Amino acid sequence: MIRGVLLRLFLLTGLAVAGVAHAEKADSDKPTNVEADQMAYDDVHQVNTFTGNVVLTRGTLIMRAAKLVVTQDPAGYQYATLTAAPGALATFRQKRDGGPNQWVEGEAVRIEYDGKAELVKLFTRAKLRRLEGTKPTDEVEGEFISYDSRAEFFSVNNTATGESKPGGGRIKAVIQPRNDAKGK
Repeated sequence: MIRGVLLRLFLLTGLAVAGVAHAEKADSDKPTNVEADQMAYDDVHQVNTFTGNVVLTRGTLIMRAAKLVVTQDPAGYQYATLTAAPGALATFRQKRDGGPNQWVEGEAVRIEYDGKAELVKLFTRAKLRRLEGTKPTDEVEGEFISYDSRAEFFSVNNTATGESKPGGGRIKAVIQPRNDAKGK
């Protein structure tokens, strides 16, 4: 019975993060490892909760938070919500396809991942960076960031609800010149 629960746990958490941030394709074939201080699994509702210094790794993907909740819908799609400890931020980092040293990383008070749509949403004090090695190529900040890893498209809004409104604050973006444009 314990072996069956552990197998379901690894399948549940492993599929939850398959496409985050235009993931390196090889990551989808890697096992998912989760470390935490505590875990609770509700088989009836298909909810797995990890708490305390949570670290999830799968290939090049690394996610960190105080709490991770993974749910599964009847069709088998998984959804993950990472929540930071008070005063801290939840984080993710993953290698991107398209080059030997291209990465995407983000942080926010709460990060949600939709496995069906391959969509990452960052809520409150959100930041997203695309990197070549350690050098940022693009950086955005706002109260809400939505990142579609399939289309490599992101949007930034000035409220944590995902809707921009006058007086809701400002977003910030830094877009670096591309290396291929320098030689022209």
